[in-house]
Amino acid sequence: MLNRRLLLALCLSAAGMNVGAQGTPQSLPTIKLGAGIHNIHAQVAQTPDQRATGLMYRQSMPTNEGMLFVFEQPAQQCFWMKNTFLPLSTAFIADNGTIVNIEDMKPQTLNSHCSAQPVRYVLEMNQGWFAKRGIKPGAKLTGGPFGS
Repeated sequence: MLNRRLLLALCLSAAGMNVGAQGTPQSLPTIKLGAGIHNIHAQVAQTPDQRATGLMYRQSMPTNEGMLFVFEQPAQQCFWMKNTFLPLSTAFIADNGTIVNIEDMKPQTLNSHCSAQPVRYVLEMNQGWFAKRGIKPGAKLTGGPFGS
């Protein structure tokens, strides 16, 4: 009985710690990616918790920075913007680095934006980043998991 109480107390304590971390932007390891002549510094979200939090709670993001979401296997990936304050453009990317489709997303909405085909990678940048650089579906990214 004592072990159950101790286990319950530890679980409740851990749950409380997670709640305290909510509302704070996460900081993850970064990699360099390339989109033609443009360099990107992307934080890498690869665990379920990292992917679920994504770019939530950020008030700003530097121009050439973003977040690369890495999934275990290709599937239709869908994203929404709960607790995300920045307007974002999201590129859904095939294993070889080819951009499948790009979606613009409005802050703090629950609208789903999905990949046009199964993908394993998703790159979020400030809204308009891809369009301003003429980067469209069919373009290839380099670096990180996409090679050089």
